[in-house]
Amino acid sequence: MNRRQLCVVGAVACAAMMGFALFAQHVLELEPCPLCVIQRIAVISLGVIFLLAAAHDAGPAGSRLWGVLIASLATAGAVVSGRHVWLQNLPPDQVPECGPGLDYIMDVFPLMEAMSMVFAGSGECAEVVWRFLGLSMPTWVLICMVSMGVFGIVVNWRAARGSPVED
Repeated sequence: MNRRQLCVVGAVACAAMMGFALFAQHVLELEPCPLCVIQRIAVISLGVIFLLAAAHDAGPAGSRLWGVLIASLATAGAVVSGRHVWLQNLPPDQVPECGPGLDYIMDVFPLMEAMSMVFAGSGECAEVVWRFLGLSMPTWVLICMVSMGVFGIVVNWRAARGSPVED
């Protein structure tokens, strides 16, 4: 497979992650907390960047740039999911109080204060309501974000060096 095809694979992986998130919300009836919503935004954004990288017939410099963009966005998503995992692993007496929903926060507070409140987390963000192989959903998102970031760098930088992943 060439670089562009592999970027499509990355976009499909992001779409699969979002598909499961929507399945969990609408079929399993697991309501997303504010940090979950931000992780969804990161996954969607990462998928869009993978698609743009696939659509662009980039040369070596462009391939490297796509790799850096993918890794940067994946890192941002990993930071959010890492924060979520940290909140879920706090001792019960250190878990923050439950706060208002994301819609209310975004409507009432200025953007920077709203983002600060969201990243501080709340009791609902610390609650683990689903596990697979013993890991919570934010833990799986963290694993996927790190994997997708590494994948994006490898695919795009190998192509830039002229290795077999080249267009």
